[in-house]
Amino acid sequence: MKSAATSLLGDSLGESQGEIVILGAGAIGQLIFHQLSAHDLMPVLMAREGLAASQSLTFTDLNGVTIEREAHLIDSSALNACKLLIVCVKAYQVEDALQPCLDNLNPHAHILLLHNGLGPHQQLADKLNGRGLSLGTTSQGALRLAKWQIRQTGAGLTQLGHAQGPALPAATRQALLRAIANSQWCEPILPMLWQKLAINIAINPLTAINDCHNGDLADEHYRSSILRLIDEVVTVASAEQIPLDKTELIERVYQVIALTASNYSSMHQDIHHGRQTEIEAITGYLLRRAESHGIATPENLAIYQQLKAVERQAVKR
Repeated sequence: MKSAATSLLGDSLGESQGEIVILGAGAIGQLIFHQLSAHDLMPVLMAREGLAASQSLTFTDLNGVTIEREAHLIDSSALNACKLLIVCVKAYQVEDALQPCLDNLNPHAHILLLHNGLGPHQQLADKLNGRGLSLGTTSQGALRLAKWQIRQTGAGLTQLGHAQGPALPAATRQALLRAIANSQWCEPILPMLWQKLAINIAINPLTAINDCHNGDLADEHYRSSILRLIDEVVTVASAEQIPLDKTELIERVYQVIALTASNYSSMHQDIHHGRQTEIEAITGYLLRRAESHGIATPENLAIYQQLKAVERQAVKR
């Protein structure tokens, strides 16, 4: 007998392995794999190894329950059956990671980008050859304890929505929302992504530059900088015809600071481990859009320059 999730999808998706492919086997990619697998959607992973094989993945949920699942790994030559490609790599990796996939990807496959920041959707717009594209953002937390072992650290909101081309089938949308806890489909999606962008702009670079937990930003010392950062985001978003309520946004930033007080931001962790950050898809994206409208953003420019200097030193280590 088919599971409820598979029955819901009918003949459109999820009845065999290879129809849902997750590109990127980092913490979030593995988390999404476990969530879809728990609802019998039979995803497979496309990892850096690029070898077709089985791999045992260990997952610990928010209640401390640990389970193991077998994941099937594929490479870009095995994408003919793919109907939904969920891209969970870093923003700066999206274009290069997708490029070798596009020649082999089913021409009717739908692509879902799930990363911090904005920009890759514009870079890919002319390369999809008629395929549908959806965008998403997630505040779920996952910590990679080992290469194939993760622990979920937060049950934040996940927001998904249509970007261009053919729409994701309704049954597929429903299946994703059922599998990913605390998720919602948003139309239009760009205002939601700009809200998340603003939160990332206000928190991530400051924690990386100052080597601190998110909660440390509640100190009055940081408030004037946070307010100026947000003010510039709201101005640029308005020029992009994305209305953001500044008062609500500031309140949301401080809610996130409080809710994630003991966490280190992803940008902080990238600096800590000597990795490239996603600053270009976060503050860098804002600066590029501001320049296109002739808008000055001195606070964000200063923070961007500081972070890039810290990043250069970190990557050299």
